[in-house]
Formats: sequence, structure tokens, C-alpha cells
Amino acid sequence: MVGGGPAGMAAALYAAKNGAHAAIVDDNPALGGQIWRGETSNCTSDASSWLQRLLVAGVDLFSGTQVVDKLGGKVLLAETARGFCEIEYRDLVLATGARERFLPFPGWTLPNVLGAGALEALVKSGLPVRGKRIVVAGSGPLLLAVAAYLRKHGAEIPIICEQASRTRLAKFALRLAAHPAKMAQALALRRELKGIRLASRSWPVAADGDGILESVVISRGGHHERIACDYLACGFHLLPNTELAVLLGCRLENGAVEVDEFQRTSVANIFCAGEPTGIGGVELALVEGQIAGLAAAGAEQDARALFSARRKLDKFGRALERTFRLGRELREIASPETVVCRCEDVTYEQLKRHRSARSAKLETRCGMGPCQGRVCGAATEFLFGWTPGSIRPPIFPATLEHLAAWAEEKADADEPNALMRGRS
Repeated sequence: MVGGGPAGMAAALYAAKNGAHAAIVDDNPALGGQIWRGETSNCTSDASSWLQRLLVAGVDLFSGTQVVDKLGGKVLLAETARGFCEIEYRDLVLATGARERFLPFPGWTLPNVLGAGALEALVKSGLPVRGKRIVVAGSGPLLLAVAAYLRKHGAEIPIICEQASRTRLAKFALRLAAHPAKMAQALALRRELKGIRLASRSWPVAADGDGILESVVISRGGHHERIACDYLACGFHLLPNTELAVLLGCRLENGAVEVDEFQRTSVANIFCAGEPTGIGGVELALVEGQIAGLAAAGAEQDARALFSARRKLDKFGRALERTFRLGRELREIASPETVVCRCEDVTYEQLKRHRSARSAKLETRCGMGPCQGRVCGAATEFLFGWTPGSIRPPIFPATLEHLAAWAEEKADADEPNALMRGRS
């Protein structure tokens, strides 16, 4: 399993329970992914419960290990703190999660303008926010969860800006009645956010400050309002992480990995579960992970028993997509001087002269920096309708020292040096 979030953990556990030799490879120091970051050590959390079940089932855990390339046959190349290693598999489950979508606007590169999930992760890692004034803005239910978490840790939240309309939000709230657990979560969030303004059809149009963020200008109902703040936590819903799937040859559909009823991709012996198949939340990720793990272990009949639960949760995922679909107005918030590609300092004015991502890359180096287009690629797709460029290894930045050592080792060896081997 590549990915140690809910989908990867569920896939590994159910594969192991059905006789497979299962292993999880994850780039973070601990399992849990972004949604359960830091929660595996909390003995009362769902994340801790899943981790304990994994350990009892004998699942091998390889943390701090990031897959960067594919090799011949069923072999992946991964980097650890010690160098490169090769991972051989019989069946592979991709559970690579999702990332936040960022849209450029004047001042979005200022220090203390952060992704909503990124700021939450920093607080979980020890960043103090008590007494800090934080504006939360963008789109998607993550905004509410982040705002509640920040408030719990002492931050002052003057406003939550949601770009979706009040009508869409109301329809989405009605759909929660079919999902009692999610309704309970929503009601709990409402209590935790009592007293905080929630502005629909609202988004940031500028961030200002002398070398660091001092205030945010938001558009609300066609009018602009300036709000003093220490941080802006901003993200426009989520995007599936599909780079490894594309590198392995898996087909995409509407920006997500295409899978069949057993979570099989278009490539034999490769499955995919969780957010890479479409944004649907942690409950759907867990069910998809269970189906993928069972199918990979040959227990297809047991997997079928979960199909109805997946169908119900998948409807919720489609409702998420409809509710938080980005409005056309957001294409207008970047000024000509706004930097779109942060890695290569490419502005909106430079990019709008081009008709494709390839043309822009050749002329401006847009998408060729360390993030390899993970930020600007989604932004230019939304702003200009460009098709994302091809995926080339390494799919994540790799250490030159490790690359050189691995190349030298491969040149001297007669056979591949597979340091980690697993059947699933």
C-alpha cells in the first residue's frame, strides 16, 4: 500500500486479515495521512484503533519512505533518510490521498498566508496560535474543521469565507440527513464555531502587509471588506494526488483515477482507494480501502458485501463536488502582476499569453520548480482551462546525494538491490 492514511490503513488491514503479506509505505513519520495527522498516538481516536489493529495483524510499516519512480516490472523506487531502496510488489494499492487547491490572488505569497490544512498541520506539530487572529477562507468542509481546531487551540477566528452560495450550502445541509454520522459531526462543528461569522459567496481578493501578512481584503456580496489578521488559512477544496497512478499508466477520469467495482485501476494488479479516486471524505476512503484490500487478497465475495455502503457514501462525495464547485468569479481575482507559479516566479500576465501548459512551460518554466506543478498546475487548469502536463520522475524532489549513490550502486551491481519486498 502506498499511502498511510485511512484508505491505505484499511486496505492493508483487510488484505492481511485475508492471508496477504501486507505492507504500508508512507512518506510521513507516522501513519494517519493528513486527515489523521498526529492522532495515532491518541488512544481514544479512530486512527489509534486502526493502527493497533494493523500491528496485531502483522502489517509491515515503512514510514518516512517516499516513492519517487517506477522501475521495470512490479518494482517501485523510494527514498528514505538513508538513501534509495527498491520495493517489489505482487499487488499494489494506491492510497495517495489529496492536497489542497490554491488559487492565486495579490499577496497570496506573503508569509503567514497558508493553506488551511497546512496551518492545521503546523499547529499539530507545535506552532502556537493562541491569541492569533486567523481568517479562514476558500471552499469546502475542511474550512470548518480547521477553524474549529484553531479556535480550540486559542486562535481568534473573525470570519470564515466560503465561496459557495448560501443556496448550495443549504441543499448540502439537507443531504446530511441521510448520513447520521456526518450530521452529528456537522452539529458538533456548529456548536464549536458558535459566534463566528460564516460568509457565503465570499473569498479573499488581496492580502497585504509590510513583509508579512497584516490584513486580508475579502469580497462579500459584491463589496470589499478589510480584516486585520495574523494568518490567512486559505484553500479551495481538495485535489486528488494522482501523480504516481499516472506514472504507472493508470487511466484518469475527470481528474481522478478510474477504478472498477473492486477498486481495480486500468493496470493489472494495481488498485486505488480513497481521495485519488475522487474526493469523498474519510468514511468513503475507509470503505474503498477495505474493498481494495479484500480484492487484492482474493476475497472478492467479502468485498461485494461493502458495495452498498460505498454507493451511499459515494453519493455524498458527488454532493460535495456539486456544492463546492468553484465559481467563475474566482478566475478574476489574480491581477496581471500576481505570481501564479511560485517556484519559478511566473506571473499571470506572462501566462495569459499562452494557449497551453506546454507552451507556458517552454517559455516561462511554469511548473518546472520543486513542486513540479502541484500548485500552479491546478491553478492554471482552473484559470485558463489548460490540460495538466505529463508526469516525469522523480515525482517528488529527491536528494542528489542519494541519486548519485543509487546510480553508482546500480552500475556496480549485476542484479537489482531490493531492500524491501512485500506481496501486497
